[in-house]
Amino acid sequence: MTFKRKAYNQFLEWKNNSRGKTALMVEGARRVGKSTLVTEFVQKEYEDFLFLDFAKEDDDVKENFKQNIGKLDVFFRTLFLAKGKELKPNRNTVIVFDEVQLFPLARQAIKYLVADGRYDYIETGSLISIKKNKEKILIPSEEFKIKMYPMDFEEFLWATGDTVTFSAIRDAWNKKEGFGDSIHRKIMTKFRTYLAVGGMPQAVDSYVNGDTWKQIDFIKQTIISLYEDDLASYDDENSEKASVIFKTIPEQLANHNSHFKFSLVDKEARYKNYVNSVSFIAKSMIGNECIGVTSPESDMEAYADKSNFKLYMGDTGLLVTLITKSIDSSDELYKTIIFNKSGMNFGMVLENAVAQMIRSCDKDLYFHEFMYKNEDEVKEKKYEIDFLFTKKMKICPIEVKSSGYARHVSFDNFKKKYRIKFGGRYIIYTKDLKVVDDIVYLPVYMTPCLFDR
Repeated sequence: MTFKRKAYNQFLEWKNNSRGKTALMVEGARRVGKSTLVTEFVQKEYEDFLFLDFAKEDDDVKENFKQNIGKLDVFFRTLFLAKGKELKPNRNTVIVFDEVQLFPLARQAIKYLVADGRYDYIETGSLISIKKNKEKILIPSEEFKIKMYPMDFEEFLWATGDTVTFSAIRDAWNKKEGFGDSIHRKIMTKFRTYLAVGGMPQAVDSYVNGDTWKQIDFIKQTIISLYEDDLASYDDENSEKASVIFKTIPEQLANHNSHFKFSLVDKEARYKNYVNSVSFIAKSMIGNECIGVTSPESDMEAYADKSNFKLYMGDTGLLVTLITKSIDSSDELYKTIIFNKSGMNFGMVLENAVAQMIRSCDKDLYFHEFMYKNEDEVKEKKYEIDFLFTKKMKICPIEVKSSGYARHVSFDNFKKKYRIKFGGRYIIYTKDLKVVDDIVYLPVYMTPCLFDR
């Protein structure tokens, strides 16, 4: 099944604005739907196209890149002969390089092909940052990159035939009005279902088709296995431990404050020995890295302490499946999430979902720890703000609450310590929208609205 995806409009914007001056590079983790969406796009938006899948292309096609890229008339003549299809050179024809990371020379050739100007070019790539795929080629500057993430909540609703709910969510956000308990509970049930299914299109398709939770979970297990294989391959070639780090993510998030503890990977582990593996997981978009900042400034990257970080799963549905490996019944876990029953650490799932939603809005993830002592206290205590982002150069703190939202000591002390103008203060939780003093209590499903343009 082909689902409506927001990235389609980004592709269209590239086509209309680039006018053949750049190639479109669609980046994302495996199984997020890159190839499916690109295929739909070229079928609808171009008169003709040629699709090269470098996971399947034979040696004739690959040798042509090696031998003839400097003689483009010969290159195209040979390519069309090998593929049994010829394209007319104009702006409404496109050549797709699918899984281009598997054949880096094709990516390098983009520089010459774009300059030639006969056709448009679209590339898709998974795990783009693998060292062996970059070290021997010149990365073209003629690429316009778009990141594809797992399906977000709005796309999930579209897939289920619901084109109304998120428009209502956005309207409520703009008016800063809650829905009332009854409607809010219905939306939260849909959102909890989304958390359980996740945003991987195969899993969503299984859910839409009425499959059982065991069948949906099986699909997600196969995706996790693919990721583990990719990471194990990276480990073999780079003497790293990315696959081990990946497997500890649920345990890391279950810890107090979710800070990454290398001791869960290896008692003797140190950041400097694992930094490349953590970076690889984040850059491959399998995970989302949240970096601690030493000071809450608008230029947060300048204050980033990359040795102090959290690591979330790129897709919350896959996190749920990883959790099921440590319990007896996956059905019970799904019941717990969807029907809001006690019995599991829902806080880690909720925090992961917020991280995923922020990242899907193309925002980097940051958090902040600080020391503070009130007048009636003997010594300083450590506090933490879960997430920070900027709006119009002003700091906006976020705290995620799965329960106990009435107390927000970190928020209060953060405001006392840093006497700055905030762009907004947000507590993201599971109840209806309300505004109390200068704090917006935001139902978790409204999180993307914070980043609407």
